[in-house]
Amino acid sequence: MPATSSNDPASLPPPDALRPDSGPAARSPFIRLGELLADIEPGKPALSLAVGEPRHAIPPFVGEVLAAHLDGFGRYPAGKGLPEFRAAAAEWCGRRYALPRPLDPEREVLVLNGSREGLFLAAILARRLVSPAKAKAIAEAGGPAILLPNPFYAAYGAGAEAAGCESVSLPLPASGGWLPDLDALDPRLLARTVALYFASPANPQGTIAPRAYLERLVALARAHEILVFADECYSEIWLGDAPPTGILEVGGPDYAGVVTFNSLSKRSSLPGLRCGFCAGDAGFMAAFADLRNVAAPQVPEPLQHVGIAALADEAHVEASRALYRAKFDIADQVFAGRFGYERPDGGFFLWLDVSGVGGGEEAARILWRREGLRTVPGGYLCRSESDGRNPGADYLRLALVQDLATTRAALPRVVAGLS
Repeated sequence: MPATSSNDPASLPPPDALRPDSGPAARSPFIRLGELLADIEPGKPALSLAVGEPRHAIPPFVGEVLAAHLDGFGRYPAGKGLPEFRAAAAEWCGRRYALPRPLDPEREVLVLNGSREGLFLAAILARRLVSPAKAKAIAEAGGPAILLPNPFYAAYGAGAEAAGCESVSLPLPASGGWLPDLDALDPRLLARTVALYFASPANPQGTIAPRAYLERLVALARAHEILVFADECYSEIWLGDAPPTGILEVGGPDYAGVVTFNSLSKRSSLPGLRCGFCAGDAGFMAAFADLRNVAAPQVPEPLQHVGIAALADEAHVEASRALYRAKFDIADQVFAGRFGYERPDGGFFLWLDVSGVGGGEEAARILWRREGLRTVPGGYLCRSESDGRNPGADYLRLALVQDLATTRAALPRVVAGLS
């Protein structure tokens, strides 16, 4: 009988030997929020600060580009994306980041139907792409694991579960700058870990990881044959003077073991376009293209042409970034000295400590009942840790996605409602 390939699921422990992490955090936080508020009437006209859906004006060229490429809706798009789109994404990465070398758009870039589907499917592939030595270590250690920040984007945990991996949450202590403590990671855990999800700027704390931290993260991952999946969809929303370092900048000349995921949802305020890309490790990309050809939604060609135009234009991105900064200027004034508020490094979320009013769920109910404001309890974005405590239970997440006038009117209502 021929030897079983390490890429064959049969070479790994059967699903019933694994411990996929399910439970409340495996469900959409917005479905849970709807259930939480279902029996409460809003005290004022409803306004959502819950979903991270940018409401800024879409770039003015979108309609014109779509109209010019309507014939593309009449054919199936290629799974890996138009060559022109992949070239545009590679060129944008080269302008945006100080890359060790230019990306090869043919081998190192793929189009995505938004970054979420890519982040989800990447976990399934990570479980398959293990060396014989890694497969042996996984079997001896009790099954494959995927590491998640905690709080985390729900697609990470869903991907880990679909892959039959145990999702292990990494604490993000405020005292550690909301970054996982790399020195605290158990070597026995790393030996069976196949992938690690990481976001910078993070959702929801807005943390931007320093370059030195990313260098350590990549070195640690490579030493243990762990793929690093960097969720960088908030990369263009930064509030300081310098843009965040990207994972590819510390990936070395071969980008081995690192993949970045990005989209036009946040950068270009086009959440409905469902167009993004991933880039990095060429071996991963080749296998990912094969998996996505049978399992992933394709991206219509007209939408890719809009993506090409958006990636070539920075004026609309700069205008949007200035608007986010103006909204955080308002938050600085409204929340100064309240709810543990600190201006984040990037992203567009507020992460408020509402323990003084009973925690995130109670604060969300109060704000809906008194002010008609829809917000997300922080615990809905986290998994409980080994001691049973949910690290987000005391927090409330607000998305600063509305226009400036609406934000200026809404934020004082948060203080009034919780006072």
